[in-house]
This record gives sequence, C-alpha cells and structure tokens, in this order.
Amino acid sequence: MGKDGGDKKRGDGETMAVMSLMKDQQNPIQQFQVKFKEVETGFKSWLSKQKLPVEAAVVTAMGGVQGAFIGGLMGTLSPEMPQSGMDPQAMASLKQTQALVGGPLVQARNFAAITGVNAGIACIMKRIRGKEDLESAVVAALGSGVAYSLVSAGLQGQPMNAITTAGGFALFQGIFFKLGERFSKPSIEDPYYTRARSMLLKLGLEKYEKNFKKGLLADPTLPLLTDSALRDVSIPPGPRLLILDHIQRDPELKGKRGSRG
Repeated sequence: MGKDGGDKKRGDGETMAVMSLMKDQQNPIQQFQVKFKEVETGFKSWLSKQKLPVEAAVVTAMGGVQGAFIGGLMGTLSPEMPQSGMDPQAMASLKQTQALVGGPLVQARNFAAITGVNAGIACIMKRIRGKEDLESAVVAALGSGVAYSLVSAGLQGQPMNAITTAGGFALFQGIFFKLGERFSKPSIEDPYYTRARSMLLKLGLEKYEKNFKKGLLADPTLPLLTDSALRDVSIPPGPRLLILDHIQRDPELKGKRGSRG
C-alpha cells in the first residue's frame, strides 16, 4: 500500500474516532430529541403520501390514544359525582359534565372521542382545503362536540344539549385559534439553509446553524466548504472535521465539489 493510501486510511480512522468522541460527548437528551425529530419527520412524510381515508384514520386513532391517556390520568385525580334523584334532562347534562370529573374510564372514553374526532376532522379539512385556518378549527370543534355528547350522554341525551355542547366547543376553539394567531410567532425556515440545517441536525451540531448564517454559508456553498472557511465562522476543530467528512461522504455534494475542482 502506498503512502497516499496509508495516509487516507489513517485520516479516515482519525475522523471516525473524532465522530465517536463527539457522539459520546453529546447530551443523551439532545441525542434523543434529534432521533425523535428524525423519526417524526419521516413518519409525517410517509403519512402525507397516503390516501385521505388512511391518513384520517391514522390521525384519528393517534388522537384518540392521546386523549384516552390524558383522560385516564385526569380521572385518577377526580372523584365520581352522585347521579341519583335527577330528572332525565339534568342527568344528561350531568353525564356530559362528568367527562371532566368522572373516573379514569369515563374520562379516557370521553377525551378519546374529543381529541380523536377533532384530529381526524382537522386532518380531512387540511387535506381538502390545503391549509389550517379558523374555519377548519371550528368545524373540527363542532364534530368533537357532537362526538363528546354522544359518548357522554348516549343517544337518549337531549338534542339541545348536543347542539349547545358543539356550539360551546366551536366558540372556545375559535377564540383559542385567534389568540394563538395573535400571540404566536411562527418560525419561518430560511430556504437558503435547508440542506445545511439538515446536515447539522444529523451530525448533532444544530447549535452551529447560527454560525453558518453569520458567515452566509448557504446551501450552494456546501460543496465549497473548507477547514479555513468553517474556522472563520468560529466552528471548533471537532465539528469542522465532522462537517467536512459528511460532505466528503455525501455523493451529491462530493460530485459538485469534484466538478468545481
């Protein structure tokens, strides 16, 4: 084996050692968050490619499971309410109220219906209308209100109670939606750093995204990156090695680097 081959092999070994060391030094919680984000992104990408009935069914099921867990947890902290000596209309209203004060099974059932139906309708509305807005939120809330009335009071419940409940759900959902629009500042991803952000996320180096933006190292510059360029934006030696090694191993970036050489 020639000298160049030996140097290359030694360089690869040093790079792998640095990568292993950097991975060991990462915060375990941070590693879990990065891995979870990758899985979540992959699942959402897969789900968005499915037919509408499949996506709606999966989203509804996931919302129902989440609601059941929250309801069951809340049910362990609240006592059952007495139900004797009441007229039928008062009994129907009480049964609906017990979704918030009943036992674990009662709350699990009711919250599963609320969150599952809400998530399913919201998913359908988003796929059909192509956006999440006030109208979609209100329609989803109306559906979850009706579902809540059916599972809490049953078919024998007063229709007026179901209408009132659905209207109340829609009103509160609309208010919360508008408040969220007013006070939240949606984060808009910079399209010029999409690939750089993805690369840093995979390497567990997402905290250096600000360094890339500070040095204007946008996606088109990735094939041109050098150790000195990364040093100029104050990225430490270890992360620099990981970034350059990733670019060298990426077929597309490596090809662009070679075509420019």
